[in-house]
Amino acid sequence: MSDQQRALHYVPNNVKLLLIISFSLQLSWQLYLSEPQLKIRDLITPPKVEILRILSFGDSISSAKLFMLWLQNFGAQAGRILPYKKFDYNKLQQWLEIILALDPDTQYPLLAASHLYANVSDAQKKRHMLEFVYQQFFVDPQHRWMWLANAAVQARHRLKDLPLALKYAKAISDNATPNMPRWAQEMQIFILEEMGEFERALLVIGGMLDSGYISEQNQIRFLSDRLETLSQKAVQQRNH
Repeated sequence: MSDQQRALHYVPNNVKLLLIISFSLQLSWQLYLSEPQLKIRDLITPPKVEILRILSFGDSISSAKLFMLWLQNFGAQAGRILPYKKFDYNKLQQWLEIILALDPDTQYPLLAASHLYANVSDAQKKRHMLEFVYQQFFVDPQHRWMWLANAAVQARHRLKDLPLALKYAKAISDNATPNMPRWAQEMQIFILEEMGEFERALLVIGGMLDSGYISEQNQIRFLSDRLETLSQKAVQQRNH
């Protein structure tokens, strides 16, 4: 055996003790670090917006961005990604409301609500987020219509809930502003047609044409064609 390779009994006792202590400390440290992985933190109830405004020192917009960044990364815990459906959606909504209160012009909380937090397999939580978007739409229809339009699409295709989709689409039409595209205002026509509510769809189209609000010839021609098609379907429906 060479001088560099000696049996264990040649190692001094104090070195052996030091190795054992070092190994024990390392093992204990690893166990200590792995413990938090078993504990998933829940969302806390946010403070009142008045308190957050005071703590923002006059820069509530920056605070809103920081809170949104924190909320978006809340699912990354203890080396794993927590699915959105594990969140407490009541507290999640409260945080989104707080962020919108701090920065009413931001669109990101509504984007997150309609595209991220509503994109879960839990139908109840999906409805929760879509209803939140619906409520927030009325605060600023001119700038928030797109998120409600997406909510209508999700209600129609993901939840298969046509009455709910109609509720959202009708809200957009009833609160139309000049910057809203025609397709968003006409969503309720197609939903009513899919529901077999041809008479109601005819009333909607007739109201749009009679309002004088539509001046584009292509749009008038499109609605007139839909009016004729739905009139025929309404007649067939009555005959049956």
